[in-house]
Amino acid sequence: MRTITLINGDGIGPEISDAVVKIIDASGLKIDWEIQTAGADVIEKEGTPLPKRVIDSVKKNKIALKAPVTTPIGKGFRSVNVQLRKDLDLYANLRPCKNLPNVKTRFENVDLVVVRENTEDLYAGIERMADCDTAESIKIITRNASERICKFAFDYAVKNGRNEVCVVTKANIMKMSDGLFLESYRKIAENYPQIQKREILVDNLCMQLVQDPTKFDVLVLPNLYGDIVSDLTAGLIGGLGVAQGANIGENCAVFEPVHGSAPDIKGQNKANPTALLLSAVEMLRYIGENFHAEKIEKALFKTLSQNIKTVDLGGSASTSEFTGKIIENLK
Repeated sequence: MRTITLINGDGIGPEISDAVVKIIDASGLKIDWEIQTAGADVIEKEGTPLPKRVIDSVKKNKIALKAPVTTPIGKGFRSVNVQLRKDLDLYANLRPCKNLPNVKTRFENVDLVVVRENTEDLYAGIERMADCDTAESIKIITRNASERICKFAFDYAVKNGRNEVCVVTKANIMKMSDGLFLESYRKIAENYPQIQKREILVDNLCMQLVQDPTKFDVLVLPNLYGDIVSDLTAGLIGGLGVAQGANIGENCAVFEPVHGSAPDIKGQNKANPTALLLSAVEMLRYIGENFHAEKIEKALFKTLSQNIKTVDLGGSASTSEFTGKIIENLK
């Protein structure tokens, strides 16, 4: 039996974590969940939303499933997610975006993947007050990190039968920093003659995505652009409530939904576990449990096709009702 760290988060985190654990267990796959608490609920007791024990658990088990956690805005701890990525060197953020059955969107046949560099750019958090009226942030782009994420994107494309990797920058303006990212892409691309290449500026990409997202396959981006574009693409498939995510490094991987902790509906049995469940499906594929991954995904799709949906997707099912129907459809 495999041991996996479960960071059950706060807000709606524990509710959707419980739902996903029940579904995985009902699929017949036995996992020893090592539960770790993090987020706003542990600050008072432990003085930090990300205790060292959480990092230690992920390092030991190599794999984690993480529910959303609350990060204070504008003050205090910068971000649980950013700290996890930094401490575990989770350099690749993977965001598959694909239409789900019976989830109404403006576009059909969307099936693209955002590969976001996770460790540097403006997210390095190097800031200072130049004077009392001027704040400065430093954009860090390195050759090593850029080549590493581009290689990840091309390797992902090969492994998953994708046809194209498109690099996204603003190299026409930031000729040194984004220019280095683009240069790194071009170097790595030479090693993948079977994969089509494309280069695009981030503003043009955003325009084209809202016109016809089906024209794109795999996108590779620096950190900040990747953050923005991946939320845009989530909107193309129904919103953050159905958007899965993964943060992957050389030694560890953390799978998590994109949405926040939604404390306003905590404990009301309204939360949608779909994004966390899809993240768990991606996790199962990552560890080689493809049979159970496919089984769970098919049960989810069947449930949505039966018009059993939570309120955020236009349905009326509670968290527990939605979970129960997925479990029923596993059989």
